[in-house]
Amino acid sequence: MGKDLNLDLFGPGPDPEGAEESPPPVSSDEDSTSVGSPGHPPEVRGSANPPGPVTQDPGSEAEEKGAEEREVWTVSQVNSAVRALLEESLPTLWIAGEVANWKRAGSGHCYFTLKDESAQLRCVMWRGDAARLPMDLEAGMKIRVLGQLTLYESRGEFQLVAKLLEDEGGEGLWRLAFERLRARLDEEGLLAPERKRPLPRFPQTVGIVTSPTGAALHDILTVLRRRAPWLRVLVAGARVQGEGASQEIADAVQRLGGSGRVEVLIVGRGGGSIEDLWAFNEEPVSRAIAACPVPVVSAVGHEVDVTISDLVADVRAPTPSAAAEAVAPDKDEILRYLKNAGERLGGGLRKRVEARRLALSRGEAGIHRVGGRLTASRRAKLLVLQESLTRNGRGLLEPRWRRFSRSRDDLVRAVEALLRSRRETLVRIAGQIDALSPLATLRRGYAVPLDPDGKVLRGTGDFPGGMRFHLRVVDGRVRCEALDTTNDEVISE
Repeated sequence: MGKDLNLDLFGPGPDPEGAEESPPPVSSDEDSTSVGSPGHPPEVRGSANPPGPVTQDPGSEAEEKGAEEREVWTVSQVNSAVRALLEESLPTLWIAGEVANWKRAGSGHCYFTLKDESAQLRCVMWRGDAARLPMDLEAGMKIRVLGQLTLYESRGEFQLVAKLLEDEGGEGLWRLAFERLRARLDEEGLLAPERKRPLPRFPQTVGIVTSPTGAALHDILTVLRRRAPWLRVLVAGARVQGEGASQEIADAVQRLGGSGRVEVLIVGRGGGSIEDLWAFNEEPVSRAIAACPVPVVSAVGHEVDVTISDLVADVRAPTPSAAAEAVAPDKDEILRYLKNAGERLGGGLRKRVEARRLALSRGEAGIHRVGGRLTASRRAKLLVLQESLTRNGRGLLEPRWRRFSRSRDDLVRAVEALLRSRRETLVRIAGQIDALSPLATLRRGYAVPLDPDGKVLRGTGDFPGGMRFHLRVVDGRVRCEALDTTNDEVISE
């Protein structure tokens, strides 16, 4: 790596992918000195002079006793105290400066330097905060950093632990990342209106890419059931926010769009903050939508929320429910369309036939007018052209007229067959009713006795002597009088 600054050293411990910490310096007797009292040089240990009698100042014994009572700090204690002093005395600060040496380590932590014209400050942003950044910063960017000043104790390095980053221009990192990706995709032609594809009018299968537990899926399915209950729906579940969500969405779009089993795709989620919706502003999702082989409807958030996915998709829907309405034909509209299709077809055919006849008549009239002024040879050529036009016109109209006549004849035959079937059914039912009618019994020679009130007389007890009654026969009534009655043996059934 040469002699450049190793940014992996900025954290409170070694980065998992960085270099190991330098070991603490090893002290030796030859390099160590003791601290002397003011005005006196320190005593040198490990002298090369041979041992011998040492002349000592009379006051040295008291001074050595004072030195033993003096508090001596370790390096760790000093660094810990300085760190506590920094963190307790200084509040969380907003600091503005220019970015340099930005690096996102494999652990997810981000290290960088914040500088101005005359100074620089080392900074670190831990993985949890760095994961919420919409983009990696670039050298030279002007930013504002919210963070806490501290000391990295194991190395004695002064640094800022960043919690939040903002673009100093006022647009914000989210808007800056949005506009940069939008400009890049626009330059590649992925936002061009001419590449937008129309949605299929009557799809059979619809694909959905969203969270399987979100409200957006429920809203989409509710609308699809109401408008087109015959539709088949395939759902590819994916996380729609958080770290790694954009790649899950892109994989689901590629998998479902390339399966050959759907004709149109809905990609979206419900509303949320810009951070919640950010997965749909990331490049993997945008490129997956652009490369999808079937038309894509983007339905992210609410109407005021606009994402890169909305700009790349073939159709942008303001809400997930609106996306479902866009892809599903209304069943009532389809029924009306089918009901009027026959009338429109017949009317259109009649108009075309009439227009061709009119054009043919005009052509013949024009030929006759011009023919009088032409020579015999030209008249002959004109007649040939006239016959060709007539043949061609008839060749164009006659097949269609025959098809129309066949369709009409088929319809007439079908109606006649239906009427015959209904007539035969009616005759059969009438015969069954007639067989059960009392009149059929009378036609076989039987008669029914009736009293003056029309009551049927069934036994000899109903005929007292001299009683007047009627016999109902097949073609009328006969007036009778009972002279006498005789009881016969009743034959039981």
